[in-house]
Amino acid sequence: MNEAKFCKSILAIITLAMFLASPASSQQMSSLDRDRASEMLDDVAQDIQKHYYDQTFHGLDWEAKVREAREKIRAESSLNMSIAHVAAALDALNDSHTFLLPPPRPYRHDYGFRMEMVGDGCYISRVRPGSDAEAKGVKRGDQVLAVNGYKPSRENLWKIDYTFRVLRPQPGLRLTIRNPEGQERLADVAAKFKQTSKMVDLTSPDANNIWDIIREDEAEQHLIRPRTTEMGDALMILKLPEFMFNQDEIDRLMGKARKHQALIIDLRGNPGGAVDTLKYLLGGIFADEVKIADRKGRKEMKPEVAKGRGGKAFTGKVLVLVDSKSASAAELFARIVQLQKRGLVVGDRSSGSVMEAKHYEHKVGTETVVPYGVSITESDLIMSDGKSLEHTGVTPDEIVLPTAQDMANERDPVLAHAAALLGVKLSPEDAGKLFPFEWPKE
Repeated sequence: MNEAKFCKSILAIITLAMFLASPASSQQMSSLDRDRASEMLDDVAQDIQKHYYDQTFHGLDWEAKVREAREKIRAESSLNMSIAHVAAALDALNDSHTFLLPPPRPYRHDYGFRMEMVGDGCYISRVRPGSDAEAKGVKRGDQVLAVNGYKPSRENLWKIDYTFRVLRPQPGLRLTIRNPEGQERLADVAAKFKQTSKMVDLTSPDANNIWDIIREDEAEQHLIRPRTTEMGDALMILKLPEFMFNQDEIDRLMGKARKHQALIIDLRGNPGGAVDTLKYLLGGIFADEVKIADRKGRKEMKPEVAKGRGGKAFTGKVLVLVDSKSASAAELFARIVQLQKRGLVVGDRSSGSVMEAKHYEHKVGTETVVPYGVSITESDLIMSDGKSLEHTGVTPDEIVLPTAQDMANERDPVLAHAAALLGVKLSPEDAGKLFPFEWPKE
């Protein structure tokens, strides 16, 4: 398959997916379904009009965009594509925290691999043992040149993921990959589908951003637990998969850290989470109050502030690790460490997905009720340097990237380099073994 020309539009990716069969394959749309899709559009459009933080919609004619989506729904023969038009209207705002929360599906699916941006390239970061991806020879360190014809980039990888894992799950994906030796090939990878009967609420107010949906298959609590390793009195390494911990847990971790001279906080792959957890963690390394950001919305809003923990705060050296999947609260934490000169940030440029949003839930139907929702940005967050992190992310003080060979051999040169900066010897091979990756149960 020839690689499609780069396109930022979710709808363009969805349109391609429309021609691929899946368990959610398109069905002819009844007048009732068309009415339901139109109702979804109306609800979403009204929510945006009432709550979106920028009343100018970044110069977008929102009413015209809604009319365009409504006309497309009227002409559609597929309910799935009608829902896609609702999602595409929101995509036009180009906002990381404003997106459709589609109705839940009666199955879970897994393509058997994970991919992420490293620098300007997209690479396979994990392959599930026993998956079709493994059987087809997909390996860690393979560069992904195209996914179903679309070239992944920092700007569109999340849209590819959102489309194929949330809006239009596929029976499989065609990958164009290049191994570390430079050989290119195609790999048709089948997904594993598991039927479910439980209806999942995708519009929970506890959710924070798009990654809450994408990681539905990874929601087991033990996967998001904080993990630590200690290297004598010199160093403690704290790995936080996401921001979902209370004050007591942070105090426990910081109490442990205070026994060491330095602390590495590994936020690689961390998609963010609760603002309160962000505040607790900042208080864990700042004795005094620190401002997180000013909130820019439709009305005057109080700034986000984290209270210092005084004598309970860790006062030693701090180093933070980030990568392209570090998002939202993880990015805020790293940037505050930089701005306050509390420590160094090492790794790759972060996601650039930093806004403050709220979820609004809806439903259509009477006898059979179908829940859905929309996440809407209600404020931009302006850091103390007067800038927003949205679409820019955090640029580390030192950019350190793993090579394809490092990934293939499970070496972690980023953590090894961070330890060396703090005077601790740690080889990339040993660093890669400290926090073994755990797949969620199928």
